[in-house]
Amino acid sequence: MSYAIIRVSGKQYRVQEGDRILVDRLSHDEGKSFHPDVLLFSDGAKPELAPKGVQVTARVVSHTLGDKVRIGKYRPKKGYRRHTGHRSRLTQVEIEKLGKRASRKSSSSGDEPAKARKQAAKEKETT
Repeated sequence: MSYAIIRVSGKQYRVQEGDRILVDRLSHDEGKSFHPDVLLFSDGAKPELAPKGVQVTARVVSHTLGDKVRIGKYRPKKGYRRHTGHRSRLTQVEIEKLGKRASRKSSSSGDEPAKARKQAAKEKETT
């Protein structure tokens, strides 16, 4: 089974395809995909550090709030009591795809405009 270690907002996570993880709030909208940094990749063989050509595709599922943390301060015999709380802003992320980056195939129709521009530039230089 292949896995990767990715970096999202300064923290590292070990992920596999189909995993859902909670990370610190991201600026991406819900439903949008993004590609986090890949620090290590292993497909069952020897793990690769900082692999070239490996990409992880992650999708933002939802923005949520973490569990409430209650903080209390107390000093005995002084009548000092203070309470405060905190809820972390989190983003739930689903790992969609893990593996080699898709290679870009050059199509002949995509090269024709570039060739035509080069020919036109050569003709201008000769005249």
